[in-house]
Amino acid sequence: MSDAAVSSYVQPLKSNGRDIGFAIGIVFILTVLFLPIPAIIIDIGLAFSIALSVLILMVALWIQRPLDFSAFPTVLLIATMLRLSLNIATTRLILTHGAEGTTAAGHVIGGFAQLVMSGDFVIGVIVFVILITVNFLVITKGATRIAEVGARFTLDAIPGKQMAIDADLSAGLIDDKEAQRRRRELEQESAFFGSMDGASKFVRGDAIAGLIITAVNIFGGIVIGVTRHGMSLADASDVYTKLSVGDGLVTQVPALIVSLAAGLLVSKGGNHGSADKAVFGQLGNYPRALLVAALLMAVLALTPGLPFLPFALLGATMAFISYAIPRRRAQNAAAEVAKVKAAEKHAEDEARQSVKESLKIVEIELCLGKQLATQFLASHGELASRVKKMRRKFASQYGFVVPDIKLSDDLTLPPKRYQIKIHGTVSATYDLRIGEVLVLIGDQRKPDVPGDEIREPSFGMKAMWIPELFASEVKRDGFAPIDNISILLTHLSEVIRSNLAQLLSYRDLRALLDRLEPEYKRLIEEISPAQISHSGLQAVLKLLLAERVTVRNLNLILEAVAEIAPHARRPEQIAEHVRMRIAPQIWGDLVENGVLKVLRLGNRWELAFHQSLKRDAKGEVIEFDIDPRMIEQFGNDASAVIRKHLDKGERFVLVTAPDARPYVRMIVERLFPTLPVLSHVEIARGVQIESLGALS
Repeated sequence: MSDAAVSSYVQPLKSNGRDIGFAIGIVFILTVLFLPIPAIIIDIGLAFSIALSVLILMVALWIQRPLDFSAFPTVLLIATMLRLSLNIATTRLILTHGAEGTTAAGHVIGGFAQLVMSGDFVIGVIVFVILITVNFLVITKGATRIAEVGARFTLDAIPGKQMAIDADLSAGLIDDKEAQRRRRELEQESAFFGSMDGASKFVRGDAIAGLIITAVNIFGGIVIGVTRHGMSLADASDVYTKLSVGDGLVTQVPALIVSLAAGLLVSKGGNHGSADKAVFGQLGNYPRALLVAALLMAVLALTPGLPFLPFALLGATMAFISYAIPRRRAQNAAAEVAKVKAAEKHAEDEARQSVKESLKIVEIELCLGKQLATQFLASHGELASRVKKMRRKFASQYGFVVPDIKLSDDLTLPPKRYQIKIHGTVSATYDLRIGEVLVLIGDQRKPDVPGDEIREPSFGMKAMWIPELFASEVKRDGFAPIDNISILLTHLSEVIRSNLAQLLSYRDLRALLDRLEPEYKRLIEEISPAQISHSGLQAVLKLLLAERVTVRNLNLILEAVAEIAPHARRPEQIAEHVRMRIAPQIWGDLVENGVLKVLRLGNRWELAFHQSLKRDAKGEVIEFDIDPRMIEQFGNDASAVIRKHLDKGERFVLVTAPDARPYVRMIVERLFPTLPVLSHVEIARGVQIESLGALS
């Protein structure tokens, strides 16, 4: 025979050696029921029964959840059968050799009889009856009831749990392997609690059998001692009662321990963790309860007639624990917070050092020079808090959440300079002056204090840097000094507004669509992708945001898109139709005290732009063809007029014809990015208009 064939036969024998030993043990238990066993083997068996019951109790105490000891019903059956077989074997020895003395059934039974009864069998009978009562009426009965209810509710909950697993699998929350693991655990749980319901009957039957066997031993022993061995009734009663009660005690002690283990196991319920953690952890969660109990112990200690020491000792112990638990809990919480912070810091350090992190581009970043970083980031409070408020304001104003704003220091920048980066590209730069404040003057007179006249970074208005010590003086003159952090945040806010279109990502679009009501989700399904794709819808929203038009009323925007999408494909055409539909919202955000200030384009430039539009046979604009010199001249004329009104601090809009509006906006935004350009049809009849003139 080959080596492979030999190993194929030997390997199962090696792996199944434990199975063979287990089978031999079961056969031995059955053998004890019928064959006479020497007293020495009985002693070993009784000692093994006690050791096994203690082991079962310790395992029941330390398991994390009941299902971790799923073999308990099988172990319980074997332990019960072992005790009953030993009980029958000791009965045979007691009835056969009881006349020889208290060690006739082995030294374990004799030792228990001497230890518990102290030579008086009446004491032994009382103790035995008490153990039987505790085991049968208290522990076993309660554990049986808990097991019955647990089995019933567990089996009733199986369909619901199975449906929950299927729902999680269908929703993609778990994969197939996790679903199989949960189903297998559910099957094990139902089988375990069903088995525990039946296994509790083993313990109950064991207690009844022990009581009957002990009574039979006493009565049968007395009869045999008097009739067969010529003993007096008193001697026979003394000897056989001691042996029978000793045998009952040796049997009931491990039975009581196993009953306690069964009760602990079924009463654990939904608690996870070992029994000591579940009990002490929950009892220790209420220091006030311990303190009240300590006060009660103190009152009992001072009560006349009661011993002082035990109650005082218990009260002091409870008071100390009630004081120590909150302190230890606070220390653990602080240690946990420190551990979490250390883990986060470690993760951040690893992320910074990783190559992949260097490939990521921050969507919005504010870089500060060394001196500005020392001033703004050292406290790490006001700047970060106001940046968060700014993001919340943008979300409520424009309808989507702008990306996180990263605050960082850059040693390559001049100390007083900051940079605002959008997608890693520098969008704005400015130098602040530490120890000075900014005063907006526009076309007003300059304050009568020393300072440097400049253009402020956000809107290009005339302003002055003045020393901070003159701030109160310029306030009295009616000027509003602006501190450095307000200048920086206002500039950052305007840069973000100018780049809203770049900041609306496809992920943001999906988030907006996912928050829609079910009716509008069905509208999306109707128009996309048959009439417009999601990327096309994103392009329309970007065109709106590029002109600072809010998309918070997404429902109305989608309705407008659904109207025009079957007839127009270009995002520009769709965006213009959407603007007309949401026109009240557009000019409503621009009115001031109920008045909309407008600056008209003028007849000359209206005609020039109209003649530059090339149309197809359907009348649709297909090209914008204008002389570059005209664009330059238009820019000069527009700058002269618009700058004059901006320096006055006025808020107004530029109004032109609907077909020329996108192209006028295209030119004007390079000179004045914040100036809104509206068409005549976007202004409702009811709004009060104040004309500021015309570009002519």
